[in-house]
Amino acid sequence: MMCEMCGKEVPVTRPVFIERTKLNVCPNCAKFGDENRGASGPSQGPSAQIIEQRLERRNRRMQTKDVYAGRDNVQLIEGYGEAIRKARSARGMDAEQFAASISEKKGIIMKVESEALTPDDRLVKKIEKALDITLTETVQGGGAIGRGNPNAKMTLADFIKKE
Repeated sequence: MMCEMCGKEVPVTRPVFIERTKLNVCPNCAKFGDENRGASGPSQGPSAQIIEQRLERRNRRMQTKDVYAGRDNVQLIEGYGEAIRKARSARGMDAEQFAASISEKKGIIMKVESEALTPDDRLVKKIEKALDITLTETVQGGGAIGRGNPNAKMTLADFIKKE
């Protein structure tokens, strides 16, 4: 026998209502419909309870998810450049020696110390390990979006830079 939905040759098919149409389908395709139990005719289709379950699942799928909700944000500390410069000087290294010790360019280290360049996570970890300091802090919440109210929606004002 051939499944009327997927076209596979199967030993047994079952009559199932899919979108109010009675089809003889394989057991794999039967999950997409409701089996004909004899009580419901071809014009009735799926029961109200099944429709309600499907709508609930659909609503859960359609809800937007905040991937950052419930997570703490990690940010660089204020004055991270000065903290790096002080720790480097305390160890008696100049910028060139320090850059060589962590396999970075001197210019990168100078820009980070002057806070003209924000270091990426990899560089932050290298600097923290080499100087035995902490450059990051944990911040609660989702940042500046919504102007402090976690339930507020984003507006154009969130994207406009005010001077």
